[in-house]
Amino acid sequence: MNGARMIRVEVSYALPHVQALVPLTVPEGTTLEQAVKLSGILEKFPEIDLPNAKVGIWNKVSELSAVLRDKDRAEIYRPLIADPKEVRRKRAEEGKAMKKGGGDLADQPG
Repeated sequence: MNGARMIRVEVSYALPHVQALVPLTVPEGTTLEQAVKLSGILEKFPEIDLPNAKVGIWNKVSELSAVLRDKDRAEIYRPLIADPKEVRRKRAEEGKAMKKGGGDLADQPG
């Protein structure tokens, strides 16, 4: 590595029931994309479409070209199954519907 200073980083990818956390020692100046490729995660999880995947460093969305620093954790995020705003909107609608029709049990003699 021609005398380049080495740094320690981790590459992380999580599924609902499996988490991969790969520690690496890489040359200073390594990008997030390079670390992901070096980690072997792409081989373990072929469903990852790295050029189109959302990635980050320590829970902050970043570009693949971002340069990692010592002790950084590069993260590959899974696509969301449902839009959180849509889920909240549906919950709110269901809550209103329940309030409107929620008196069934209360109206019965106890």
